[in-house]
Amino acid sequence: EVQLVESGGGLVQAGGSLRLSCTVSGFRVDEVAVGWFRQAEGKEREEISCMWSGNFGTYAAESVKGRFTIQRDNVKRTVTLQMNSLRSEDTAVYYCHAAWLDVDGSSRYDYWGQGTQVTVSS
Repeated sequence: EVQLVESGGGLVQAGGSLRLSCTVSGFRVDEVAVGWFRQAEGKEREEISCMWSGNFGTYAAESVKGRFTIQRDNVKRTVTLQMNSLRSEDTAVYYCHAAWLDVDGSSRYDYWGQGTQVTVSS
């Protein structure tokens, strides 16, 4: 069974740091695309960081580039998001995400965690 469970959200002052963790089951984190999305109140969900399978690199949205770092650990079965220099506009619910194609590429599978609230006070 595929599961993604986030932890590490909370309240932090502007300029502070938080580390989000996503513990997964049912797949290897180095064999699929894993990443983080966020959704602020009244806004659409946006992708903020992604790490592709193997050594195909990472993506970071301009709004978080240089401040947020995504990592994965296949032994611990985790995907983490280190968030530094937090701003009030980073306040949102953060979701862990995994996606892959089946063997022949005909179907795509997307899985989400339940979300964790991050609140940055100014």
